[in-house]
Amino acid sequence: MTGTFISLEGVDGSGKSTQASMLAEALRGRGHEVIHVREPGGTPLGEDVRDIVLGADAMSPWAEAFLFAAARAQLVADVIAPALVAGTWVVADRFLDSSLAYQGAARGLGIAEVASINAHGIGGSMPDLTIILDIPPGAAVDRRAGRGSVDRIEGEGEALQESVAEGYREVARMYPDRVHLVSAAGTLEDVHARVMAAVVGGL
Repeated sequence: MTGTFISLEGVDGSGKSTQASMLAEALRGRGHEVIHVREPGGTPLGEDVRDIVLGADAMSPWAEAFLFAAARAQLVADVIAPALVAGTWVVADRFLDSSLAYQGAARGLGIAEVASINAHGIGGSMPDLTIILDIPPGAAVDRRAGRGSVDRIEGEGEALQESVAEGYREVARMYPDRVHLVSAAGTLEDVHARVMAAVVGGL
């Protein structure tokens, strides 16, 4: 028996962290064993990488991409792959498609190139379904305004997020069987209903 792997994606402020939590709870309510992970993070190494990659120090796009890939490889090895083997559902707040959109598209490294550097670390542990919460970056900026401090990537502003949003749309075009765009407009409950519909229809 193998588990089911779902990742939620979106620009900063799209609501994906909240929706990932709501999805995990809804799946538990349906009787599934679920683990909820975030990227970067979820392991001691991953949390250390998170502090570095989202911290204040500038870094090259390739350094950024390799740091995310390293944290992801450890998360797969320690948490995701064993959970899937045990038949557990995995809900991830970001996974590979974040790197494809942020570093591959927005940073200009190339989607195929960023996928390639992640391939060995991920192995066969790819999401069965990826839900991208689609929202105009300007609206996402408004949502983030009340959160206080921003990390290094969020602090780069709306132009980067516009490029990321288009990167996500490109990823959705490249992988239509796995990746679904879901509108992030409306209330939390509205968006959650769309997410659940995508889960039911996409698996």
